Amino acid sequence: MPVLCLIANPADSELDPSLAEAVLRQTGGELNWLNHGIACEIIEPKSTEALEVARAVIGTHAVDAALVPTQGRRKQILLADMDSTMINEECIDELAAALGIKPQVAEITERAMRGELDFAQALDTRVALLKGLERKVIEEVRREAITLAPGGRALVQTMKAYGAYTALVSGGFTIFADHFGKRIGFNEVLANVLEFDGDRLTGTVQKPIVDKDTKRTKLEALAAERGLSLSQTMAVGDGANDLDMIRAAGMGVAIHAKPAVAAEAGVRIDHGDLTALLYLQGYTDEDIVR
Repeated sequence: MPVLCLIANPADSELDPSLAEAVLRQTGGELNWLNHGIACEIIEPKSTEALEVARAVIGTHAVDAALVPTQGRRKQILLADMDSTMINEECIDELAAALGIKPQVAEITERAMRGELDFAQALDTRVALLKGLERKVIEEVRREAITLAPGGRALVQTMKAYGAYTALVSGGFTIFADHFGKRIGFNEVLANVLEFDGDRLTGTVQKPIVDKDTKRTKLEALAAERGLSLSQTMAVGDGANDLDMIRAAGMGVAIHAKPAVAAEAGVRIDHGDLTALLYLQGYTDEDIVR
């Protein structure tokens, strides 16, 4: 039987007991709070359209609703995108800002993330515009312009504490992914490698690039290595190059994603932070490693 999850943003929750009870009255089932005022679950809702009913009751409140299966709810592998998922920014756009060309590059990034452009071609085009950028400037951007997305470290550390394997797989760059992957606590990091001539970018990236196929293949490989089925995996991302792994995972989550991506994902989180992925799995506030 399924579980209906209601999840708000911990920083500004709009999920109060009255709203949860209003949803419960329409769906039936048993209400259980995972984190009072932040996340709850309705176990075995009686309505056959529980998700649609919940979203209608929620209306304009900044509360996410998701329907997840009870069986195998806690996942053993987490595969996560980096840019605009585990961090708040798009690293390549912030590098472009250092050269005064952010609008030009950000437009290409946005179109690529919506799936309007071939990812590899769009990456090559943008990296070429960064030619000559110094390593020390890149490190300054990493230090001063990039911020961790709320709840990310709690997500990774909690899943690891309960035996899961975590991988950061990014279409971005190792100079960022290795650094932030370590800070967040991922077991493994895979990303694209920018090429340098001395201390300056050549405007090229090593091939083959990490793209949507790489992400899906990595998910499948990690499951096979650990003798797990894909139903025991979770994937999270926001852009078109994340869709294949989101579709393939046992629980695929689009977080603060482009509309086309959110529409295709099994679960969409529009309001909550990354701890939402723990509540989806049935973790309580007491379980979370902070």
